[in-house]
Amino acid sequence: MAIKVMLADDHIMMREGIRQLLEFDGSIEVIGEANDGNECLANLVSLNPQVLLLDINMQGKNGIEVLEEIKSKKINVKVLILTVHAEIEYLIKAVDMGVDGYILKDSESAELKRAINAVVNGETYIQPKLIPALNNRLVARDIDKDKIASLTNRELEVLIHVANGLFNKEIANILNITERTVKNHISNIFKKIDVSDRTQAAVFAIKNDIIKL
Repeated sequence: MAIKVMLADDHIMMREGIRQLLEFDGSIEVIGEANDGNECLANLVSLNPQVLLLDINMQGKNGIEVLEEIKSKKINVKVLILTVHAEIEYLIKAVDMGVDGYILKDSESAELKRAINAVVNGETYIQPKLIPALNNRLVARDIDKDKIASLTNRELEVLIHVANGLFNKEIANILNITERTVKNHISNIFKKIDVSDRTQAAVFAIKNDIIKL
């Protein structure tokens, strides 16, 4: 039986091209399409595809938001993100949410079909050329977790305020401590997370979800 696939992409010509590629040999059937994230979620349950090919850049809910809702509602579908985004941040976020596959739009049709077959069979498929960057980032994130774990609760509080752009005097007033104590905390924080200034500390806090933008 043909694998039942749904396409979610806001470019009609892209959907038409993908449909033709997938249905060429009869092993895959595209049973539905969606032009945006909200339409995708509305049609998923009624269409009941085995695989959802999901773009990231869409109107309404984007692909990451759609993926998050699918996972939170435990909708029974394999999600394969098909995107132009090779940036590691998108891939990391998708992997953290439990995406079944991630492949770029510049891949060949044979690889896209391999990815679809892999996720249907319960495997996770990440396009091979993305794996080195993913592994490097996961290793770096594990190191960052160790750095965060080395911070005391007070140092974590100070880091949050630093990352939010507060001056030492403001932090001292909020935490009811002296400016000298704040300076000592900041010096210790910089050493523990291996940064040299407040901007780098803020980037570290944002990258590791210590604060939200």
